[in-house]
Amino acid sequence: MHSPLSAVVVRFSRARKRYERQGILVSEVALEQTEAGCLADSKLRALRRERDAERRAQYDRDLVAQMTREISRLFRLSPQRAQTIAEHTARRGSGRVGRTAAGQSLEEEALTLAVVAHIRPRYGNYDELLMSGYERSEARAEIHDEVDRVLDRWRNLR
Repeated sequence: MHSPLSAVVVRFSRARKRYERQGILVSEVALEQTEAGCLADSKLRALRRERDAERRAQYDRDLVAQMTREISRLFRLSPQRAQTIAEHTARRGSGRVGRTAAGQSLEEEALTLAVVAHIRPRYGNYDELLMSGYERSEARAEIHDEVDRVLDRWRNLR
């Protein structure tokens, strides 16, 4: 930090009944020095962000390819359907099972859950049940038998 002195600025929030941090008070010279430092390395940071974005994109492509192979090994599906499931479940920021540690480790249970999620809206009235007011767990229980039948048909016998 460039400032010889600094202070944390807080304000009491009556609504929340606690002090909340508003920011840090520093000298104007220190702020200018820090801004200059940020501007000086902005190109480097932009390059790093670009490189990191490409690295993440490559990781995602590799993950989808690995998931596609593993789903195809576990289930009798067309390559296109296996890839569709893998792309859907591995979508970054989606919160889907493919982004969990188990999904990224290609654990059979996680990939089976991804296939089940693919089956639900396509081989039953899952979406209709949700739209008519069913809770997610109730709708899943309602179509469980149909999902299991499709899953059994799709399983590869080992």
